[in-house]
Amino acid sequence: MKPKNLLSTLLLLSLLLAACGAPVAELPAPEVDVAEAPATPEVAENTFPLTVSDGMGREITLESPAQQIVSLAPSNTELLFALGAGSQLVGRDMYSDHPAEAANVADIGDTYGSLNTEFITSLEPDLVLAAGTTPPEQVTALEALGITVYWLGDPSDFEGLYQNIYTVGQLTGRDQEANDLAADLQDRIAAVDDALTGKTETPTVFYELDASDPAAPWSAGEGTFIDMIITRAGGENIVADLGMYPQVSIEELLVRNPDLIVLGDSNFGVTPESVAARAGWGTLAAVQNGEVHPFDDNLISRPGPRLVEALEQLARLLHPDRFN
Repeated sequence: MKPKNLLSTLLLLSLLLAACGAPVAELPAPEVDVAEAPATPEVAENTFPLTVSDGMGREITLESPAQQIVSLAPSNTELLFALGAGSQLVGRDMYSDHPAEAANVADIGDTYGSLNTEFITSLEPDLVLAAGTTPPEQVTALEALGITVYWLGDPSDFEGLYQNIYTVGQLTGRDQEANDLAADLQDRIAAVDDALTGKTETPTVFYELDASDPAAPWSAGEGTFIDMIITRAGGENIVADLGMYPQVSIEELLVRNPDLIVLGDSNFGVTPESVAARAGWGTLAAVQNGEVHPFDDNLISRPGPRLVEALEQLARLLHPDRFN
């Protein structure tokens, strides 16, 4: 891979790791404890002024629904658009590329170093929506400029995703939209669960995150969203027992011999053909049976509403007969 592609992979991977407080390369996640969100009922319409606590335990007060929002992470940007609040977004980080309309929002640059606070201030935000990857010192720097910041922790499960939806709905005055979005996602997850009821096979899966070293690519094990979604989609993650983000040798893969290989690094040019051409990989069952599949890692690496789409797509890959 080209260096810039590896960097992009690490940035995406950092979104996953941030939910669990683990560092990646030079992109450490903030060490902030975020309690797992319980199941949340529908949220009634709020009155303002509104005071709420964020994922860092800070009390945030809004006099009225936020109308000038800056997002510091792709997951937040996608959530805002999913709630119909895209028109309330005045700034977004450089990696926020979904939906296409996000390109029309001012780009504040990279958020994995020092923020361009001068540009952010010029946008006159009434709310900056930080994420699990936002270091506490960035929050402090923005607050010192008189900017209101809400730190939205990354969810560890679907219930946490629903809670984030309700929370952003509150902050933006989109309570009903939040209720509707969460209900729709719950229905879609239930549809996947129903389709898999009574399945008789559990295919084994190797999810490839980064093959900068094709002889020992990186994957995701127990405690990650990828592992949870593989299991929920009716599969078995063959590296679940090797740690959260293991580097797996071809020798180990030959022993475990997955039924499917899912290429989360396909966005960076990795193809089934290039996998088959790697030394030793041609003897893997997944390669021999044509079960090497490109996958949009943005769906599963960004802890926003598209996590449900990741579940749907992976379930169809693993059990196509259940979704005809």
